Amino acid sequence: MPKIRKPLVIVTRKLPDNVELRMRELFDARFNADDKPMTQGQLAEAVKVADVLVPTVTDRIDNAVLSKAGEQLKLIAQFGNGFDNIDVATANQRGITITNTPGVLTEDTADMTMALILAVPRRLAEGATILTGENDWTGWTPTWMLGHRIHGKRLGIVGMGRIGQAVARRARAFGLQIHYHNRRRLSRKIEEELDATYWESLDQMLARMDIVSINCPHTPATYHLLSARRLKLMRPEAYIVNTARGEVIDENALVRLLDTGGIAGAGLDVFEHEPAVNPKLVKLAKAGKVVLLPHMGSATLEGRIDMGEKVIVNIRTWMDGHKPPDRVLPSML
Repeated sequence: MPKIRKPLVIVTRKLPDNVELRMRELFDARFNADDKPMTQGQLAEAVKVADVLVPTVTDRIDNAVLSKAGEQLKLIAQFGNGFDNIDVATANQRGITITNTPGVLTEDTADMTMALILAVPRRLAEGATILTGENDWTGWTPTWMLGHRIHGKRLGIVGMGRIGQAVARRARAFGLQIHYHNRRRLSRKIEEELDATYWESLDQMLARMDIVSINCPHTPATYHLLSARRLKLMRPEAYIVNTARGEVIDENALVRLLDTGGIAGAGLDVFEHEPAVNPKLVKLAKAGKVVLLPHMGSATLEGRIDMGEKVIVNIRTWMDGHKPPDRVLPSML
């Protein structure tokens, strides 16, 4: 019996060792050993020969790259939940299936969102630096490092998908009142379970919240969804947290509001021009107005392994001639 040819799978970044080992067993897999981001030219060379490309959210698979793809490229199995880095429309036109890894990062990202919801009003990052800075801590006093209580405050969640709902469950346990804006209203059953209030108007919700959490994907429709105009609707005492995508917020407008006291603070795990971080945001962080994290919302070993397993399932299902379970469809854009 002739030996069945394994598909050539090119992986753009280093993955957990056991994920790479399993891929090596199943596929003709090529890995990025030094973990340096591939250039656009290297990505173009990869799609010329690969049967399957496994990119991450930091790889820009645009029309220029896809135009170099060979006829053998039939699957782009994204290692990540988001897919705004891929020109999905062009890929569809070329008959290339796109998959992602939804669901497995929900709890990890929701944990980090809740951590920032706590960290910003309670000034946790500022407090931590007191003990590691140059000056000695002189001890507790009644009026020093005062933050704000979150119990009883209104939390407005922008994007009530898997992650938004997971954030709502955690926030309820901390006594926050749950409000949300979503493209589609949730079922009555879920609203009752989360004790959540739906706002059809994002503008009206933003004007009334104490804390706003961004949990929607980045699509053409959500680019700068939190525009300069909308950010100005927020109360001066309000906080904003973003663990979704940096492009959802007009970052320059956010910086101006934070600098002038238009809003009280922000917790950001994502940035509009990653990996570049606005120097003004860094300055604000040093002044205690912002908590900044380096896109680590989903960074758990368990989550990365689960992502890898989903990628493998998607590739193997495609190899067997079936539709992969995690296809990115045009209706999702």
